[in-house]
Formats: sequence, structure tokens, C-alpha cells
Amino acid sequence: MTLIDSLRSDLRSAGYTVAAVSALWGEEAAAALHRGQRVPAVRALDSAEDSPLATLARMFLLGLDSDPDAVGRALPSLGVEGATALGLAATVPGGIRARRDLRPYAFVDSTGEGSWWIVSDLGELALGHALGEDHVLGVGGASLTLSGLMLQRPVSRVLDLGTGCGIQAMHAARHAEHVVATDISRRALEIARLNAELNGIGNIEFRHGSLFEPVAGERFDQIVSNPPFVITPRRPGVPEYEYRDGGMVGDELVRAVIAGCATHLEPGGTAQMLGNWEYHSDAAGLDRARGWVTALEAERTPLDAWLIEREVQSPEEYAETWIRDGGTRAGSAAFDELYDAWLADFEARDVRAVGFGYVILRRPVTPEAPRWNLFERLHTATGENETGLGVHIAACIDARDREAALSDAELAASALMRAADVTEERHYWPGSDDPQAMLLHQGGGFGRTVPLDTALAALLGACDGELPLGVLVAAIAQLLEVDESALAAQLLPRVRELIGTGMLLFAV
Repeated sequence: MTLIDSLRSDLRSAGYTVAAVSALWGEEAAAALHRGQRVPAVRALDSAEDSPLATLARMFLLGLDSDPDAVGRALPSLGVEGATALGLAATVPGGIRARRDLRPYAFVDSTGEGSWWIVSDLGELALGHALGEDHVLGVGGASLTLSGLMLQRPVSRVLDLGTGCGIQAMHAARHAEHVVATDISRRALEIARLNAELNGIGNIEFRHGSLFEPVAGERFDQIVSNPPFVITPRRPGVPEYEYRDGGMVGDELVRAVIAGCATHLEPGGTAQMLGNWEYHSDAAGLDRARGWVTALEAERTPLDAWLIEREVQSPEEYAETWIRDGGTRAGSAAFDELYDAWLADFEARDVRAVGFGYVILRRPVTPEAPRWNLFERLHTATGENETGLGVHIAACIDARDREAALSDAELAASALMRAADVTEERHYWPGSDDPQAMLLHQGGGFGRTVPLDTALAALLGACDGELPLGVLVAAIAQLLEVDESALAAQLLPRVRELIGTGMLLFAV
């Protein structure tokens, strides 16, 4: 039995799962940990019965020294020596101390529920100081966002660009025959290999190098990337963390990754990534991103693009976010020095704000294939998506392709039905019989809200998959006493939009 086999066996025997750990210290302590405060969890463990589960949680999640005998009982097959050999722990005067973060991870995707154990570097809470520049990040908010965004269709080859601890490659391995995971950090690749082996995932190939260099000349059916997109000042004294800083100025790295996807995607292949884009006095962030995509058309490497801006931060907010992310505490002299460097860089380069969002790309199968280029701002909460946004996004792409290939006459001959998660909301003045406002709400997907007029509300109310759209429009035109052709010209573009957002579905 290898050391990793022994570790896997011990973690399984200890019941080291998300549910078990959550039950160990309760919801409030878990919420406090999420905010970077471990005292409630420590107090809960101090009053709980000693167990292998408690020892593992104390050592790997809270970063507290543990008694060697307790660690031996928690890891009976691996032992303290084995944990040390794997780089997970070390003997110190106070007992046994974790050298890596090792935590359970649970998820749901299109194939069902799953759970893994994920190794990464210790965070600020356990370290008690700022992160090192070669820090290997675990599963954070951005990781969860991207794994949810990932299209989950069966494919042959996937590229995980900048794999970090390997979490995206592991998710991709569930629907791909083969995954290539790259990173500029050799430490990251070592940890990612460990995670894949620990969780019995054997279809991932790890390669060292920057961006697309390790896959020069290759193409993939899918590319996923949480690239090092953080806009960091290129100034002395400002840390450059490998997991988030790509070494380029401003948002140039995001542009470079988008351009690289155009070269490395198979026809029909897709990419999902996260990114930032700068707002300058002469150009909004999404307009800059649109320019990146337009430039590819001129280079004859076109991409369909769907960019969704989820948040816009001022230079001050952006700087504070990423300085704290590195573990430098607000109020310290070090924080103030970094803050000044960030703001000076933004001012010098005329950066007025920074947008953050999702990037979905596709290489057209042929020049004649239906195209989509969407650049939109969605700053509200998304809907409920248990299996992730990727399932919804894939359905929207298919729907857009189908409706784009239909003439207005062909669309009018189609039967449509409302999606099951769509509801309507009406507002009335007191005593009024007629609504003053009508809104269509999407429960899943991006949780969109669409204003309705009388004709569109009537059409949606009749879309049950039975009658063709044209028949419904004709009936509504007669009811409202308006010209049928004019009403169709008004409604069909709105119908196409609702199909593309997943609020209306083709019946067959």
C-alpha cells in the first residue's frame, strides 16, 4: 500500500467529510471560519469528544498543533512519519503541526453527487501571517464559480489552463476522456498530482509551463481556466503571487488567454473562464473586451463570445480586495504601502474601475454556422442552480443556435412552452383592475427579470407547447384589435431573446 493509499483509507475511516465536519462544530462556527475567525470552532472542539475526525479538523482546518498520539490514532495506516513524508505535517515542540491544508469537498454536477479531499497550502488563518508568493490556493469562491460555470458535456480532450491545486481538472475529468492540466508553478503541479491520486482520478496529464506554451500546436474540445488575472502593480515591493498574478500589465493577460483559446480550440470547441477588464476614461470594460474578440475576426481566428459582467469595483475597492486576499491586514503599515502602490498604478494608467465576470467562448464549426456575440451586465444574484450554471449555459447556447437558424416564418411555425422555473409577477395600484407593471422571473439560470407588456404576457400565458407561435400571435392580435403582422414584428424578437435566456423552450 502506498502512502497515498494509506491516507485515503485513514480519511475514509475517520469519516472526514463535509457533512461530518459541519456537524462537528455547527453552522455558526462554520460561518465564522468562512469569515476568517476560528475561535467558535476551537471552542466547539474543546467541548467535543476526542475522535479521529476532531483531530483531523483541528490540525488541517484550524491549523492547531495536535498531540502525536492523537494524530497516530487519526491516521493509523499512514502514521506521523507517512504524513511527514507526504509533506502534510511535521513534528514541532508543541506536537504535530500541519504543513498543508487538507479538507473534504462536496459537490453536485450533472452526473450526481460527489466528494473529494483537497490538499493545498495553509491559509492566513493557520499561518498567522501573509501568504508566500508561491502559495498554492485551495478551493475558494472563484474556484467554485468556475467549476459551476463549466460545461459538462462529454468530450475527448480538455485543457485546464493554470490548474493550481487541480480542482478544475478534476471536475473536467468527470466528463472528459483526457485532461491536460498546466501551471507555471511546479509546487502547484505537485499538489495537483497528489489530489488527483488521492481521489483516484487517473485521466489527468500534468505539464509545466506558462499559459499555452506546454500545449503548443495542440487543440482541445474544451478549455477551462481561472487564469492569474488579478491586476497587480508592476512596482518594487508589491508581491506577485503565482496563483493570481500573470506578470502582465493591467488586463492584458485576459486578452492573451482569449486569443490563445481561438488558436487552441477545435472547431465547435468551447472555453469557460473568469476574468477582469479595465474601465478607462475613453472605454468601458465590456467595450474593451468586445474589442479583443473583434480583433480575432481580423486575424481570421474568430470566436463566438458571451461575456457576463457580474461586478464592477472602484480602484479603491479592487485594491482592498486583493491586498486582503494576500493576507496583509488592513490598518498595518504594509497594507497602506501596498494600497498606495495600487492606487498610484491605476491613476497612472487611467483606470477608473475594474469589471469582473464570466467568459464563455466557442470556435465556430464553419464560417456559415450560427454566431453569437453577447456582452452583458448582470449584477444581481443568480438563480438556483444545484448542478451549476454550466448546464444552463449549455442549454442556452443550443437554444440560441436553433433559433438563429430559423427564419421568422419557421419560428412562427414552432410550438414553444414556458420553462418550469418561470413565474410572473404583477403590481396593481390599490383598487385598479389593470396591472401597472408585469415582470417575468427566472428561478434558475441567471435569475433574470424581464418586463412584460400586455401582448407578451398574453403570448407567454398561452405558450404550453400545443399550438404554433404564429397561431397564438394571430389570436392575440384579434383579441387586442391590432394588426397581426405588426404584432408579430414586435413579439418575435422578444421571443428570440427569451429562447436564448432559457425562459422559453422549444416543445419538440
